[in-house]
Amino acid sequence: MKRLYVLVRLDLEKSSPAVQAGHAVAEFMLRNPNNKWKNSYLIYLGVKSLDRLEQIVWKLGKERIIPIQFHEPDLDNQLTAIAIEANDHKLFKNLRLL
Repeated sequence: MKRLYVLVRLDLEKSSPAVQAGHAVAEFMLRNPNNKWKNSYLIYLGVKSLDRLEQIVWKLGKERIIPIQFHEPDLDNQLTAIAIEANDHKLFKNLRLL
């Protein structure tokens, strides 16, 4: 069964990671109206920084997995969260559950 992984930066203000994760899910749904996820498993994972999140995006790209990215307009369009529909993925094993 497909899972929706949402990776969000933990170096943001207190409530901001939850808000950014929500934006990433909304962006995923807007860009994938015929997705196979169907609101089943939703897994939120924390990433230490922008650099680490960008590194994960790059590593996913090397595996031809293109995550949906959310860039926050109120933070100079910085990347704040990504969403990936996948089965279990090895890149996520060392990340902290939120």
